[in-house]
Amino acid sequence: MLIEVLDEALLHSVRNALAEDVGSGDITAALIPADQSATASVVCREAAVLCGMAWFNAVFAELDTGIRIDWQARDGDTLAGGQTVCTLNGPARGLLTGERTALNFLQTLSATASLARRYAERVADLPVKILDTRKTIPGLRAAQKYAVRIGGCHNHRAGLYDAVLIKENHIAAAGSIAQAVAQAAASNPGKLIEVEVEDEAGVREALATAANRLLLDNFTNDALRDAVALVNGRVELEASGSFNLDNLRMAAGTGVDYISVGGLTKNIQAVDLSMRFDHP
Repeated sequence: MLIEVLDEALLHSVRNALAEDVGSGDITAALIPADQSATASVVCREAAVLCGMAWFNAVFAELDTGIRIDWQARDGDTLAGGQTVCTLNGPARGLLTGERTALNFLQTLSATASLARRYAERVADLPVKILDTRKTIPGLRAAQKYAVRIGGCHNHRAGLYDAVLIKENHIAAAGSIAQAVAQAAASNPGKLIEVEVEDEAGVREALATAANRLLLDNFTNDALRDAVALVNGRVELEASGSFNLDNLRMAAGTGVDYISVGGLTKNIQAVDLSMRFDHP
């Protein structure tokens, strides 16, 4: 599902980004003769995990098919500070116009992949899977979820349409966990049904339904262990709360199957990348 969404979303997001930046035309690049060619290199100024090649390529393909890009690294590769990521050659106008939009995609997706790599490495010896959430940059949902996978973590649902996640307000509106799950199962056959619970009583109530996974919201580590023992493998368990690199491993050791971390996609700092043009 994610790959299909990604294929559909990539060109749309690139065209929107170019429209936002270029508008009616790049009036500064127009100062350069139309037949002038140039070469440039993209350099990474810090350690990072590369991600976003397809978006970078698509930006320049939209602007000028005469631009050639030669990559010295691939998505998922670890970059060192000062490393050349790729070189470009072609019409100078197209290179100048696409520079910022292409770098914006590359720095944002590389930041997401780099942070995901840190989380994945923190629990690499444990069977738990680290999941992203829907706390993504608007318009970049599929792109960031791709970057999370490149970094070594895993995807939760792509959106509101591909899995059922019954939260507190859904339960209140439906009347009970049992009623909410029953309605979900009847109207969404074959889709994952996950229920958010806040205490042991909620766990017990949800276990009596057709739910496939329980979301243990803001449980202490001791409460997570108790829930794991109570459930005893009957359904999947996902821990959710204020998880970060400091407290992740303790929660991962409780035996839950998944830990969802909103910070994978929202608490990112753009990777320092720059495009250097060669002087004639």
